[in-house]
Amino acid sequence: MTDQAAAPTKSKGKKKAKAADKASAKPKPEARQEAAAPGQDAKAPEPQAAPNLARPGLDLLSADQREMVEKLSANLARAALTAQGAIAEAALRQAERPAGLQPDPFHVAPALTDVMGRLVAQPDRLVRAQADLFQRYLELWQSAARRAGGESVEPVVKPEKGDKRFNDPDWIENPVFDVIKQSYLLTSNWLNGLVSEVEGADPMTKRRVEFFMKMLTDAFSPSNFLASNPAALREAMASRGESLVKGMENFAVDLTRGGGQLAISQTDYEMFKIGENVATAPGKVVFQNPILQLLQFNPTTEQVHEIPLLIFPPWINKFYILDLRPENSMIRWLTDQGFTVFVASWVNPDPALAGKTFEDYMHEGIYAATDAAMTQAGVDRVNTVGYCIGGTLLSSSMAHMAAKNDQRISSATFFAAQQDFAEAGDLLLFTNEDWLGDLEKQMDAAGGVLSGQAMAETFNSLRANDLIWSFFVNNYLMGKEPKPFDLLFWNSDQTRMPKALHLFYLRKFYGENALAKGELVLDNVKLDLKNVKTPVYVQSSKEDHIAPARSVYRGARLFGGPVTFTLAGSGHIAGVINAPVANKYQHWTNSDLPESVEQWMAGAAETPGSWWPHWAEWLRAKSGGLVPARDPAKGKLAPIEDAPGSYVKVKS
Repeated sequence: MTDQAAAPTKSKGKKKAKAADKASAKPKPEARQEAAAPGQDAKAPEPQAAPNLARPGLDLLSADQREMVEKLSANLARAALTAQGAIAEAALRQAERPAGLQPDPFHVAPALTDVMGRLVAQPDRLVRAQADLFQRYLELWQSAARRAGGESVEPVVKPEKGDKRFNDPDWIENPVFDVIKQSYLLTSNWLNGLVSEVEGADPMTKRRVEFFMKMLTDAFSPSNFLASNPAALREAMASRGESLVKGMENFAVDLTRGGGQLAISQTDYEMFKIGENVATAPGKVVFQNPILQLLQFNPTTEQVHEIPLLIFPPWINKFYILDLRPENSMIRWLTDQGFTVFVASWVNPDPALAGKTFEDYMHEGIYAATDAAMTQAGVDRVNTVGYCIGGTLLSSSMAHMAAKNDQRISSATFFAAQQDFAEAGDLLLFTNEDWLGDLEKQMDAAGGVLSGQAMAETFNSLRANDLIWSFFVNNYLMGKEPKPFDLLFWNSDQTRMPKALHLFYLRKFYGENALAKGELVLDNVKLDLKNVKTPVYVQSSKEDHIAPARSVYRGARLFGGPVTFTLAGSGHIAGVINAPVANKYQHWTNSDLPESVEQWMAGAAETPGSWWPHWAEWLRAKSGGLVPARDPAKGKLAPIEDAPGSYVKVKS
């Protein structure tokens, strides 16, 4: 408003003020007073404060309580505005790329229609299921009433072992939250059970719906909502709303980091620097090409085994899962055992490498790296390791070598690697043609590569409660920063995937299971793992959700030579990276290889602790005699740069 426009208002205000002054100058009528009691002086009545109509109810509170309520209200408003701004910005970013919006990103609608149609076609089963759910609710209401009356009662339903969503004591001690929790568990268990009991559906169709229903029921857990999460409510009150402001700030940062898509932070990414506090084992890059850098690590013993060890990690992740910290570094442990250790550090491909194929990774990866390692070590054979997808590539390459009578690989070890994909776990659900069609469009839009974020989202969805919702609650509802954790830093450091390589892998292995069937052709050579007579050591993990033990075992039985199979405790990462010094988990061994993993397990012996010493003993027998330790700086290949090299530092 300009000064000229304001002038009349000021003039009127002055006139009103003068009139008020005149009115106050007039004599006032005497106030009526109550008659004083005998012996008492008459007193004027105490002035009464006028109620604050702008803040009804606040005047009934103490000063501290008013301050708390006012601050809580202000912070709630700040949190709402922060979230609103972040969501609006994300919506604008998404509007700029409408091709990325999918009404059914999991392509579950046809499968859901089929399964639900079968349920409707079985009304008796549906009625019985509904009656059972109602009966369970009656039990819960009766239990809650008895507890309200002072009785000690057992819960009607409990969370599964290992479910951390309901660890807060209030989920048990507070009757309201206990009923909320049990109501959710009854309903989610009922929904998931209803789908799993459907008969007549195609197994993969049913499995797709089961996976989606589990994701859906996990998302609607009361722990994921502020109003029904006791820990989040307690934190909001204790911090006077500061936790919600911080949570929405975290939410905004993650939306920005994801380019309009929510990329939930799992750790403090600024705390870790590759080559400084992770991936610190000393060594040299002794060879590189467009696909990989070959690292040779410094020896820690005066003598080493003659035949070196060459490790091929998965190209989906960075190699330093093998070298997170000195105390759990597999690379350092292996050098301490007297092995010369080489590791492939795969490139993080950009669109210029979009056309690289599975055959390119075989020739420029497996063949080229083994050539370089043999040259550097002055030998004609190497022992090899393939981890996860790196093991799939290695076994395929070994079948290719077998067809050509190439005997450069003295032994092969596989960590959580699959050759037979018939029982490959929930990742199979992401490989139907509808899904692959969307994936191809996504890669085309990115110049022929799949983003590392897309890969991370897929893997995180397999363990949503641990890798998505726990951080959603911690970061946004509780307003806390994720803790520094090197493993989760590595987990988020995904690489891009070249289009040709990735689609071939998904279609030929997950889709067609071509290697296990003897139908895979690479470089005009039909591959048959029965021709691979090389000694093989296969490690699997009991709780692996990416390469299930049953799937890994099926692959172990495909090789034509001697196979040693070992089952480790824990999962895809912790089952492999389990240094003996930690004294954690256990492993099972059995020299036989019967038809099924269940039969193998029945005859297996359990040993506490890491499986690494068992493997090292097997590996020593395949590694020849002792020779002077090899300095990577003095080999036949001139060093290019210090480990960990430059390829591993390229971010997606």
